[in-house]
Amino acid sequence: MRDLTVDEIARLGALPAEADEPFHMTEEAFRVLYERTARSLWAYLARMTGDARLADDLLQETYYRFLKSSATLESDDHRKNYLFRIATNVAHDARRRSRADGADNSDVRAPGDVAELAARRVDVGRALARMKPRDRALVWLAYVNGSSHKEIADTLGLKPSSIKLMLFRARRRLAALLHEGSR
Repeated sequence: MRDLTVDEIARLGALPAEADEPFHMTEEAFRVLYERTARSLWAYLARMTGDARLADDLLQETYYRFLKSSATLESDDHRKNYLFRIATNVAHDARRRSRADGADNSDVRAPGDVAELAARRVDVGRALARMKPRDRALVWLAYVNGSSHKEIADTLGLKPSSIKLMLFRARRRLAALLHEGSR
C-alpha cells in the first residue's frame, strides 16, 4: 500500500473546503514541511507514548488532521507549533482510548533498544516515561525541541505566564525520579 499525496487526498474529498477555497498547501510545500518536522514530531510522540510503533501511527494521524484542518497558518513556525499541538491531542486521544479499552499504561517504557543506549540516557528515558503526560511534554518541548515558553504554551494550550513555573515543577519531579532510580 502506498501513501497518498496531498493532491490525491484533496481529490478524494478528505480535505475540507475552506470557505469555498481550495486547499492552499502545495505538494512541494507539504513535502518540505514534512521533511522539516517529521523526525522531531515522531520523537516527541514516541516519548509521549513510550511506544515506537504507536508513534508511527500517531504521526500519520497528526499529519492527516493537519491536512484536514481549515487553519490558515502564515509561517513555518506557526505550522510547526500547530503540528505539535495536534500531536499532543492525538497522543492524549490514544491514551484515553487505551484506558477505555482497559489497557494498563502504568509500565510505560522508553522506545528503542535500551541495551544500546548509555546508562544515563536510559535513566532519563525511564524517568520521563514515569512522568505525567503534561510534565513529559513540557520537558520534551523545552529541552529537546528547544521551544520557547510561548511556543510550549501554544502547543499545549496553556497560558504563557504559567510555563516557567510548570517547567520548574516538571524539572523538579524529573530530578526526584532520577534520584529515586539511582538508588
